[in-house]
Amino acid sequence: MKNKILFVLSFLVLSIFILTPKVFAENSSRSSAVLADARNVSLLDNRVKILREFLESYNSPIAPFAKEFVETADIYNLDWRLLAAISGVESTFGQQIPSGSYNGWGWGVYGNHVTYFSSWIVGIQTISKGLREKYMDRAGTDNIYAVGSSYAASPTWAVRVEFFMNRISDFSILNPKD
Repeated sequence: MKNKILFVLSFLVLSIFILTPKVFAENSSRSSAVLADARNVSLLDNRVKILREFLESYNSPIAPFAKEFVETADIYNLDWRLLAAISGVESTFGQQIPSGSYNGWGWGVYGNHVTYFSSWIVGIQTISKGLREKYMDRAGTDNIYAVGSSYAASPTWAVRVEFFMNRISDFSILNPKD
C-alpha cells in the first residue's frame, strides 16, 4: 500500500512538471531544442495520446489527427495544445464548421467568406504556419493574449483558448488509464 501511494505521488509530481500549463508558445534556442528533442521522444507519444483521448472525450472529428497536431506544433515551435484549444473555442473541436471546410479554427471565416481546406491535415499545417508567421513572428511575441487581439474579434478569445489549453494539460491527471 505504501509503495502504491508513493508511486501515485511520484507520478503526480512528474505530471505537474511535464504538463505545467504554458500560455506562451514554446520557444527554445537551437542547442536546447536538440536536448529537448532527445528528452521529449517519449513525451511526444504521451502528448499525442493525451490530445487524442482529450479530443475523443468531445467526440471530435479531429481526434484521429492528434499526431499531426503535435508534430506540426513542434515544426513551428508552437505549444502542442494551442491549435486544438483554438478549435475548441472556434468550433467545439471541429464539430461546428462550415460544411466541407475542414476549418475548425475560424481561419478566414467572416461574414459570407469561408476558407476551405482539403483535409484536416492541410488545415492543421496551414494554420500552424500562419499562427507562427503572421501572428507570432510578425508581432514579435508568443503570448497568446497578444495574438488574440489580432486573431479574433472577441476580447475573451485568449482567455477561452487558455482555458482549453489547461483542460488538455489536466486531462491525463483527471482521467488516468491503468
